[in-house]
Amino acid sequence: MPIEHSDVLERFLRYVQIDTTSSEEHCDQVPSSKKQFDLANVLSKELESLGAANVRVSENAYVTARVAASKGCEHLPALGLIAHLDTTEVAPGAGVKPHIVTYTGGDLVCGEVDGHKIAMTPAKLPALNSLVGEDLVCTDGTTLLGADDKAGVAEIMALVARIAQNPELPHPALGICFCPDEEIGHGAELLDIEDFGCLYAYTVDGGPIGELEWECFNACEATVRFDGYSIHPGDAKDRMVNATNLFTRFHSMLPEAERPEHTAGYEGFYHIEGVSSTVDHATARYIVRDHSAGKFAQKIDRLHRIADFMNADLGEERVHVEIEQQYRNMAEIVADYPQLIDAAKQAFEAAGVEANVIPIRGGTDGAQLSFRGLPCPNLSTGAYCCHGVNEFIPVSSLERMVDVLEQLVALFARS
Repeated sequence: MPIEHSDVLERFLRYVQIDTTSSEEHCDQVPSSKKQFDLANVLSKELESLGAANVRVSENAYVTARVAASKGCEHLPALGLIAHLDTTEVAPGAGVKPHIVTYTGGDLVCGEVDGHKIAMTPAKLPALNSLVGEDLVCTDGTTLLGADDKAGVAEIMALVARIAQNPELPHPALGICFCPDEEIGHGAELLDIEDFGCLYAYTVDGGPIGELEWECFNACEATVRFDGYSIHPGDAKDRMVNATNLFTRFHSMLPEAERPEHTAGYEGFYHIEGVSSTVDHATARYIVRDHSAGKFAQKIDRLHRIADFMNADLGEERVHVEIEQQYRNMAEIVADYPQLIDAAKQAFEAAGVEANVIPIRGGTDGAQLSFRGLPCPNLSTGAYCCHGVNEFIPVSSLERMVDVLEQLVALFARS
């Protein structure tokens, strides 16, 4: 007899099998990958079938819709619920084969690749010890799962379906938005906030269930270019300038303790994402992060000071730093709306979930939206180990998050 899946689980299992990997290479266009339309079009049809109004897929793959308020709540401000369509390209996102593992303790083995078990250990993820007996949706070890953020998409869609089946559930009008390209920094930048028509919103794009986030990093991308001088090695003395050596010298002057693998909580970092180099030229790409605006500015200043020091030592300009700002700490805005945090805490509590207020060690669409006039904290999805082949999510977390969202919209239905 086939196993019956809950509505949110069934949706999640379908959505993750639709490849929506965004592309940094094509970041000059939105969406960066046309395949994001595949999920966008599925969602728009499902929203229409659930009775949502004003369902649209924009030319940039933004899915927007409106769910009418329950009786007696028509006069209340609309509330937005937002998730993103794309998955990161740092791990394979095509051909996702989700399966459910009943976790009995020890190593969580999601699959086997080339004779090697793909496993997560409790030593690396102590949270596993609290998940014994849970049904976990895992990958087969060859791809990521895509819970970031198709879990959020499925949870919002399951809420819409629940309201369609039980329209008496108290809720204000709801603005629904699924955005492309969050993973490469575009996110909600093309969302027409005035047309969206919501006073407040929440992104559903966090980690383990209960996470509630209203602080994020200040963020930029730093591109550092090194100009060398290539000449035959046999004639190189006092003449060659090896750009690769310039890069290694530059990188060695960044504090090792301020790398992602050595930081946590409110500690910022420098993270090298990639480098290409020859004798003649080298380019290094870094992302720079810090919750403190002051410390963030100091990190950027350090990059420039290292370049200036090296150029002065070389006697010529061979090291060039370019900074591209990405997003700011949404705490600057959301701190003025404590009622949004209180409502989220109450919703978690009402659904039997303990709220865990933490700073995001990353960013969400909510950071950009908050600075554009739509205060937008972030809620958990329930997922673990995102952006890798060990990614998984407990079935119970998917289901409980729909309960949390139901409780949340009910709180905003109070006049």
